[in-house]
Amino acid sequence: MSDLTSKTCSACEGFGAALSEAEIDALKAQLDPAWEVDLESQSLTRKFAYKAFAKAVYTANLVAYVCDKEGHHADISFGWGYCHVTFTSHELGRLSENDFICAAKVDAAA
Repeated sequence: MSDLTSKTCSACEGFGAALSEAEIDALKAQLDPAWEVDLESQSLTRKFAYKAFAKAVYTANLVAYVCDKEGHHADISFGWGYCHVTFTSHELGRLSENDFICAAKVDAAA
């Protein structure tokens, strides 16, 4: 499997084969272990913890930049001491390779 950070997100057009659990496991293995897959909600989440507010804001801005560059956008929440990032392919209603590509790029940037 090629390095996820070398890939770019493709357009989600509402069709295509769903990732199997084996494919999800293989893609997740390429990420920081802090990422959690929720098969029920079809999402990929990472929770960053800090001892202050500024780093949480910086992380949220970094994730927003990566997402904007890829054209695949995360749900981001942050506050004092935390930044939570969740990827899902809303158009597809399930996880896609795009979610894992963006997560890998967030890992590389963070």
